Amino acid sequence: MSYTIALGTVGGGLWVGYNGGEKWRQIQGPMDPESNVRALASNPQNPEHLLASVDGDGIYQSHDAGSHWEQAAELTDRPIWSLAFDPHDSQRIYAGTRPGLFVSDDSGASFTEMETTMSDRCPIGVPRTTNVVVDPNDPATIYASVEIDGLHRSRDRGVTWESLGALGPSEFYNDVHGFTIRNNDAGTELLVTSPFGLGRSNDDGATWDWHEFKPFEGSKFEFAYSRCVRAPWGDDIVIVCVGDYIPGRTGAIEISRDGGETFQRAELPETPKATMYWLATHEELPGVVAATSVYGQIYVSDDFCETWSKLERELGEIRCALIVPTQ
Repeated sequence: MSYTIALGTVGGGLWVGYNGGEKWRQIQGPMDPESNVRALASNPQNPEHLLASVDGDGIYQSHDAGSHWEQAAELTDRPIWSLAFDPHDSQRIYAGTRPGLFVSDDSGASFTEMETTMSDRCPIGVPRTTNVVVDPNDPATIYASVEIDGLHRSRDRGVTWESLGALGPSEFYNDVHGFTIRNNDAGTELLVTSPFGLGRSNDDGATWDWHEFKPFEGSKFEFAYSRCVRAPWGDDIVIVCVGDYIPGRTGAIEISRDGGETFQRAELPETPKATMYWLATHEELPGVVAATSVYGQIYVSDDFCETWSKLERELGEIRCALIVPTQ
């Protein structure tokens, strides 16, 4: 099965790569081709239905896997850093902003701000909601990760929220970049990334076990800076994007095949020129993953991360990515 790649950039708008990225097209309208696109999402019940956030211009949607777009909602008063469909109800969409969280129950036509436990201030200024994830095993449970304000959870579809508190020994462990949920033999495992590495919790977020990745040569840090995390295929594979810092001068992809106990750095055909930032997978594309660096390099694997190729096309500053199956 072939697939389409969509990439959101800072200052370069939205790009769509057909047939696995062999041919690329910049979306010229109705969204501004020089806009900032910080978040993308695909409808789990209809892979061709996509969402994209545009700074200052709200949310756009496509019904043909990214070829044509129309404005869905004028949510324009703050940047949107994350988008997510509820996998149990595709009419329900979440938009994580800077700061806060909004919800739509009419497929994105209108949004209402939710009352959460998120802070509106943090050590870097204004917190941003980096991920919104609905528990695949429980439609009432929603997680929102915040940079810098940790992990927040609702068990009643967003009516009430709780903070999961400190995730590590300093407040910067609550600088959550990536979040995902993995089903394992013990039940549901929560995975987060912060600048310090990968945190795993098997007790509903009460305690966390942290894994630091080896530093890059010449880095001023004693660990690799971590960004996106995925555990996409219902097995023991966990994938983490790392680099020397942000935006960084080099990066890598860390792969675990034992559920996050140990990791090996992927052998890439070309060393990234910046921190590896985003991972895109799709449940209908087992074994396929696209990984992007901050400064536009794109790597793909179609054999469960055994081997990787680099796409010829390089873009500007990439902030989000997704892949969707096409016929």
